[in-house]
Amino acid sequence: MTLIQWFICFLIIQVIHGLGTWKLYTKAGRQAWEAFVPVYNGIVLMKIINRPWWWIFLLFLPIVNLIMFVVVWVETARSFGKNQPMDTFLAVVTLGFYNYYLNYVADVKHIENRSLHPRTGLGDWVSSILFAIVAATIVHTYFIQPFTIPTSSLEKSLLVGDFLFVSKFHYGARIPMTTVAAPMVHDTIPVLKKKSYLFNDDYNKRKTSWQNKLQLPYLRIPGFEKIERNDIVVFNQPADTLLDMNNFHPNRNYYKPIDKKTNLVKRCVGIPGDSLEIRNGYVYINGKQNELPDRAHLQFSYYVQPKTNQFNPKFLANRYDITDRFQIINNQNTYYFSAISDEALAKFKNHPNVASIMPVKQEKGVRDPSLFPHDPNYKWNVDFFGPLYIPKAGTAVDINLEVLPLYKRVITEYEGNTLEVKGNQIYINGTKADSYTFKQDYYWMMGDNRHNSLDARAWGFVPFDHVVGKPVFIWMSWDSFADGFKKIRWKRLFTTVGGSGKPTSYFIPFIVLLFGWIGYSKWRARKKND
Repeated sequence: MTLIQWFICFLIIQVIHGLGTWKLYTKAGRQAWEAFVPVYNGIVLMKIINRPWWWIFLLFLPIVNLIMFVVVWVETARSFGKNQPMDTFLAVVTLGFYNYYLNYVADVKHIENRSLHPRTGLGDWVSSILFAIVAATIVHTYFIQPFTIPTSSLEKSLLVGDFLFVSKFHYGARIPMTTVAAPMVHDTIPVLKKKSYLFNDDYNKRKTSWQNKLQLPYLRIPGFEKIERNDIVVFNQPADTLLDMNNFHPNRNYYKPIDKKTNLVKRCVGIPGDSLEIRNGYVYINGKQNELPDRAHLQFSYYVQPKTNQFNPKFLANRYDITDRFQIINNQNTYYFSAISDEALAKFKNHPNVASIMPVKQEKGVRDPSLFPHDPNYKWNVDFFGPLYIPKAGTAVDINLEVLPLYKRVITEYEGNTLEVKGNQIYINGTKADSYTFKQDYYWMMGDNRHNSLDARAWGFVPFDHVVGKPVFIWMSWDSFADGFKKIRWKRLFTTVGGSGKPTSYFIPFIVLLFGWIGYSKWRARKKND
């Protein structure tokens, strides 16, 4: 739905609300017309049900409002003496239309200054849970979201098993686009294994389904910084078109809303306006090799040939801190290590039982068909890729049949245009075009683990409307390969994601402050009782 369609829907809801409550407003000592005035009617209603005026803001927050609507329906009934469980049940199952019965049929009186404390222990428990969910949903949606690192694409900056806090406000919090969804749940509801949101999966019906019309257009609260080159960013995978994100195919056959696509974390090596090229596995921006932060460690694949049979790859991987500790035996005398950093390589190659280490690199000009732009004319692979221009909002590029594969998905999928090729001519929205001006910024996201990372080389550009946030803090880190207390990587607890030098743990200061606060709270409570 467009913003205008949403506005019309909003006005219709105001009429429905007014028709179902105007008599209740008059019984509460207000004027009937107040039930029909948008926004103002909500402020008045908060006074009638004896709730704070700022609740009106919660009614306009997507996802949160699904909970608050139910609360307000129930509170309205209770404000007119309908406190029985059946009244609560009817208010909920009728989606608030129980108010019509109270407004036109029931003989009710407004209870002014009613007690807001639940009458039963169960009611108190439910009330506490609901508002805890509301508070957590607001924080999760607009401020901080927890995130777990599932893969090794950014080792050694972020390790598998790191638990992060991702800031939504650095780049600007994105307003939820999927309006009917379970709070604080992404794609699937745990245990139930059911989709957590209301949406039509059929791509061919996405423009006609009523479920899809409940989608909000893309809106974002302004942030206080822009994505900079080499920032680590959490975003929705643009090509997440299948139930299983690992089975990527460039053609759509399973549609997901933008904000429900799989969350990924990568390093932004290219920003809008950059010209990017990968040479021998290294990224070049505008002709110069990209310089990564000192915490970043590029990793490549190697064939390792031992001198003797007394070769323990698992032991050596642990000893030299080699990522992706699995190894594949090749012709029984050569081992394949998929990710070795330069630091690990310098030590590993001097091991007395290592005869040779040979990098595994693809040759320039050899095409990998699984990579962007999935066109036989572009003979690119993971080690030799590009050059290509990263789109910047407001800038134009020449469009012809040669460059069209690079920007076709941007023009159609991300920016909502129709595109047709007739002979040698390109038509955008029915008009012949030899250039195209981009509507939003795009980024190039890659992993530091260059040979074991599903990233922009597979799907291409990442639109800004797919950006979720910036990882800022590691609050927990869990090593599933270790035993006992060693599973916890103590040195990584309460460390920052950004910065230079070795990460500093703030775990001990946090514990000191926590116990200090607990002690102060107990002392204050004891003093108050005395």
